[in-house]
Amino acid sequence: MHAISARMNSMRENDIHSLIEWYKENKRSLPWRDTGNPYDVWLSEIMLQQTRIEAVKPKYLSFKEALPTIQDLAQCSDDRLMRLWEGLGYYSRARNLKKCANVLVDQYNGKLPNDYHALLNLPGIGPYTAGAIASIAFDIPVSAIDGNVLRVLARYYGIQDDIRNPKVRNILEDKLHNFYTNKDKHYDYSSFNQGIMELGETVCVPNGTPQCHKCPLKENCYACIHDVTQSIPYRSALKKRKIIERTLFIIRDNQSFVVHKRPSSGLLAGLYEFIGIDKHLNQSSAIQYVESLGFTPLKIQVLPESVHIFTHLEWHMHAYEIKVAQIQQLDQDFYSVTKKELQSLAIPSAFKKYIDWYSLRD
Repeated sequence: MHAISARMNSMRENDIHSLIEWYKENKRSLPWRDTGNPYDVWLSEIMLQQTRIEAVKPKYLSFKEALPTIQDLAQCSDDRLMRLWEGLGYYSRARNLKKCANVLVDQYNGKLPNDYHALLNLPGIGPYTAGAIASIAFDIPVSAIDGNVLRVLARYYGIQDDIRNPKVRNILEDKLHNFYTNKDKHYDYSSFNQGIMELGETVCVPNGTPQCHKCPLKENCYACIHDVTQSIPYRSALKKRKIIERTLFIIRDNQSFVVHKRPSSGLLAGLYEFIGIDKHLNQSSAIQYVESLGFTPLKIQVLPESVHIFTHLEWHMHAYEIKVAQIQQLDQDFYSVTKKELQSLAIPSAFKKYIDWYSLRD
């Protein structure tokens, strides 16, 4: 690692200018790009975390239509917020958005501060997001290193160490330090940072063969010159996800479904779900479990199985529809809702197969 750091030079001046010009000529038209509104940059960066651009576009547009300002976001009810976020996953991002919006309203007159360190102190905003907002929205000279940037720079500098190692990021930040702190020159930092991100998204791609012939950095890119783009960057394998066998109970009568609201912290916090337990039950055991909840089952039907993958675990779901004569008084955090009411609740995409099964979404 030390040897790599010692042999690397700062990015060449001509490459900096080439990248900025390439970005201006080739950047994609995205609904949050070049709007002049820092809220758009912040919202899009949060939505794009571990989520594809094409999946984000329609959700971003509907979210902004419903909550056009930071003040609107701060005042939004939790249930409505989760419904607007539905389908994007990682729901803690939405909760942190609202928490941050409340701080912005209370302390910054409903606006994002044009200061990197102030941004970094806001809820849900880490070093990358703070750097992205600061540079893109306010043209502040600060880095914003995400997975795309890591890949581009690892290939450019020829870094063969594991890019999951935080030391690699530190080395790259060090190599870009002179660029961001040069007092004699002012660059278009917004276009530079977005240029590296765009390059990683469209040319120096993570899967498949990078299109080096289109790259503005190809003449001085180590991986391109030495034909090692398939081996750089090196990324160590993640730990295997824990598999949880889960049984769902879709309890209903002729009019309503029973849903459960998950706790306010932890996985899928505060969202609505069909009742479930982390155990695979056969039909007989499933009936006994439903009876233990105070229901009298009339009929049981086996529904299709489903798998949902989270970052660190997988749900392998077995599901039963349990018909009951009537839904009686329910305990706290359990609700009886009609199909129409169910359509207005935020139900995680983990249950998409069953949402589709009952045509609960238009």
